[in-house]
Amino acid sequence: MTLDSPDADAAISAYLQADATLRQARVTLAKTETDLQRARNLLQYQAISEKDALGAQNDVATARAALENAEAARTQALRKLTLLGLKPTDLQQAVVVRAPLTGVVTDISVTPGDYRAAVSSMADVTTPLMSIADLSTVWVSSDVPEPFMRLIHIGESVEITFVAYPGEKFTGHVARVGTALDPQTRTLKVYADLPNPQRRFVPEMFGTMRHAGPPRLFPVVPAAAIVQEYGRSEVFVERGPGQFERRVVATGVRTGDLVAITSGLDVKSRVIVDGAILLRGQ
Repeated sequence: MTLDSPDADAAISAYLQADATLRQARVTLAKTETDLQRARNLLQYQAISEKDALGAQNDVATARAALENAEAARTQALRKLTLLGLKPTDLQQAVVVRAPLTGVVTDISVTPGDYRAAVSSMADVTTPLMSIADLSTVWVSSDVPEPFMRLIHIGESVEITFVAYPGEKFTGHVARVGTALDPQTRTLKVYADLPNPQRRFVPEMFGTMRHAGPPRLFPVVPAAAIVQEYGRSEVFVERGPGQFERRVVATGVRTGDLVAITSGLDVKSRVIVDGAILLRGQ
């Protein structure tokens, strides 16, 4: 974006003035150093007083201090030109404002020819001219209930689905976890990074985030092998030919026709997988 600003001309003028002052300070220092050397030569032959020689020495010290101040002022003026992207020679240059990051323009609130005042109106200073977002990676936020906040850790993967893409699942990773609960909903804000190389995701999309936690291995059995009795899940484990033991188990996630057994059964057990219901009364 290019701006025509009187501040640019003022900055160039300040630099040119500082540069001229620096050149004059160098000339003045050279003259005082020459005068000092002449005074020292004359002092050897008692052609001038010692007071005059000391005055010449003080003039050199003053000229050196003025040169240092001029160099500092010129450096500061040049730095301002560098920050504005201006050359120190040409007046009436346009100021080029470049985006601080790579991304896309999401909002523009200015048109060519608009005027913005930086001093007379604070509203002009605080009103953005345009908004830019780097959408190569987006943040997906979720409100995690308080009982489950202990299970969320930075770096873990999460499964994300969006209303805009039914039937599709995307994988992100927990990037940041909030530090305070919402007192009304008793939830904790969690943010996940989601790669967006094809720009399919845009701000304010709605979806669902599922945190599966670290993977663990469990024995699984067909759903038909589990018998429900008195609110308990049971399976029949083979102890010998024609001999079976009723065993209470804890069930986990079901995937299709398979049910994970989180406790009560080891992977080497042989269980009834068909007709277990017939052994309930035995």
